[in-house]
Amino acid sequence: MTTSALDETRTDGGGDERPAVQEIGAGRGFTWLLAICGLLGTVASFVITDDKFKLLEDPNYTPACSLNPIISCGNIMKSDQAHAFGFPNPMIGLIAYPIMLCVAMGIFAGARYRPWFWLGLQAGTLFGVGFVTWLQYQSLYSIGSLCLWCCLAWTVTIAAFWYTLVHNIKHRIIKVPDGARSAVLEFHWVVPVLWYGVIILLILTRWWSYWKTLV
Repeated sequence: MTTSALDETRTDGGGDERPAVQEIGAGRGFTWLLAICGLLGTVASFVITDDKFKLLEDPNYTPACSLNPIISCGNIMKSDQAHAFGFPNPMIGLIAYPIMLCVAMGIFAGARYRPWFWLGLQAGTLFGVGFVTWLQYQSLYSIGSLCLWCCLAWTVTIAAFWYTLVHNIKHRIIKVPDGARSAVLEFHWVVPVLWYGVIILLILTRWWSYWKTLV
C-alpha cells in the first residue's frame, strides 16, 4: 500500500505500527490541511459577517461578491436560512475555524492529543459538513443564489471532515474492517474528488440555461 504525506504520523508509539493509545499526533500533510482549512474558513466567516453587519446598517448595501443574479451574496445574507439558529451563520465559523487552526498550530508545536479529542474534532466537523450540506441544498433549490465565500467555507469544511475521518481510521480511533481501512488510506483522494464533483455538477445543472448564455 502506498502512503502519502497525509498518511504520515508522529506518535509516541515508537517503532510499533500502531500508535500509542494515550496520545496521538498527526502527519505534516494533515496538519497543514487543518491549518489551511482553518485559516480560509476564518477569512470567509469574517468577510461574510462583516458584510452582514453592513447590510443590517444599510439595506441597500451590495456585497462585493454579488456579481450577478446567480452569484449573489446579498440574496444569501437576506434569507431566513442565513441565521438558522437565530444569529448569523458565519458566527459559528468565527468560532469553529479558529479552533481548527489552533489544533493545527498545536500539532506543529509538537502536541499529541488523546483519542477523545480526535473524536471531538470528528464530531465538530461532522456537524459542520452536515450543516453546509443543508446550506448547499437551500442555496441551490430554495434561495436560488450562490455566495462565493460560502462556497469556500463549504470546500474547507468538507476537506476537514473527510481527512479527520481518514486520520481517525488510520489510527484506529474509529474502527473499521481492515479491508475498508486499507482502501481509505490507499485511495483517500477519491471521496473528496467525487464529493466536489457532485456539487459542481449540481450547480451546473441547476443553472444550466444561465451558464449557456455566458458561452
